[in-house]
Amino acid sequence: MLWGRFRFGLISKVGLCGLEQKSEREPYQALVRSVAYQQIHGRAAAAILGRFIALFPNCDFPEPAQILTVDDASMRACGFSASKTATIREIAQKTVAGVVPSRAEAERLSNDELIARLTSLRGVGRWTVEMLLMFSLARADVLPIDDFGVREGWKVLKGLPQQPKPKELGEIGLAWAPYRSTAAWYLWRAADLARQK
Repeated sequence: MLWGRFRFGLISKVGLCGLEQKSEREPYQALVRSVAYQQIHGRAAAAILGRFIALFPNCDFPEPAQILTVDDASMRACGFSASKTATIREIAQKTVAGVVPSRAEAERLSNDELIARLTSLRGVGRWTVEMLLMFSLARADVLPIDDFGVREGWKVLKGLPQQPKPKELGEIGLAWAPYRSTAAWYLWRAADLARQK
């Protein structure tokens, strides 16, 4: 049971789950934002994303068709690598083509269906789709077993000499269903606390 494993110690240190969800975002927007944040510091990613959004005055976030009107040089000038530029362009193209579902359609699809569908896109892996599931679609039962922080959190929480392998953590996490998103949030906090020591 989830609370039996986490309630003592960790929950008393970090409090109730603070999983912040951006449920107003369309899936394509969440994917573009995730790509922007891949493998770079959060502040740098926010600055790059800010320059990108500034290319489209008078809107909070560009529509996929608008993204397709911007040339690669302009995207690169925002700070996106060639690879991220190509991925963002593919997300926009596949949204226009209907491969990336609207929010309403995504709500009707299972986690596995969305993972299979969206990981067919260039540069979009399972982790990226899991972040979409957790933070944009507010799915309660997602455990991103490939996430370094989640595996590090379990290592810290259990006092292990090394992180569990993804498959091993997936098996451990079966006991936390249907609240694995909450478990992931607490494991991230455990890893954060360990870094602060």
